[in-house]
Amino acid sequence: MQYDWILFDADDTLFHFDAFLGLKTLFGQYGHEFEQADFNCYQATNLPLWTAYQNGEINAFELQTRRFEGWANRLSVSAKQLNDEFIAIMTRICTLLPGARNLINSLHGKVKLGIITNGFTAMQQARLEHNQLQGIFEPVVISEQVGTAKPDATIFHHALTLMGEPDKSRVLMVGDNLHSDILGGQNAGIKTCWLNHHQAAPAKNITPDHQVFNLAELEVLLHQSGGVTKP
Repeated sequence: MQYDWILFDADDTLFHFDAFLGLKTLFGQYGHEFEQADFNCYQATNLPLWTAYQNGEINAFELQTRRFEGWANRLSVSAKQLNDEFIAIMTRICTLLPGARNLINSLHGKVKLGIITNGFTAMQQARLEHNQLQGIFEPVVISEQVGTAKPDATIFHHALTLMGEPDKSRVLMVGDNLHSDILGGQNAGIKTCWLNHHQAAPAKNITPDHQVFNLAELEVLLHQSGGVTKP
């Protein structure tokens, strides 16, 4: 196999992240029928906050609370309480993406596996335990703990230090987000694979080393004899 290390993003790379269902469950507890229009309004606040977080303009706590401020005022509860409940719900409903289990099983023991995520500490280990993946990924590097988010190279360099400074040409970052995962991996000097679930158009200024459209394709690519080739 061409790589000694495979690093994965978490949300929408290994784990299905159904934010709509999580929010619908959350606000249903408060007697509100959460609908698509509500979700659109939530995302109008949430997505710019994620961009600001990835750009280092706000921290994880600000992101987690500010996205719920409007709902907190509406429901007369704290934004932190809503965020904590949302994370607990998302942990419970989390499932692996199709092909993830087979991929992990096929790689475990053959290469070293890690996770680099911009997700939050409260969710990560609980999701690994919920899906019986304890001890498979080491390190699990979380932006909230490091204090910087992908695509900043700092979080990747932190992971590489924990990994014992391996040969970067034999480290592959796999993720669904061209900006945070692929550009981030490139910023750190490691190889990248874009998991292009939705067959999105490529970015002119970001070219991954590999591209696959699902995890089954990634499994085939990684196990090809003689290594893998660029798309």
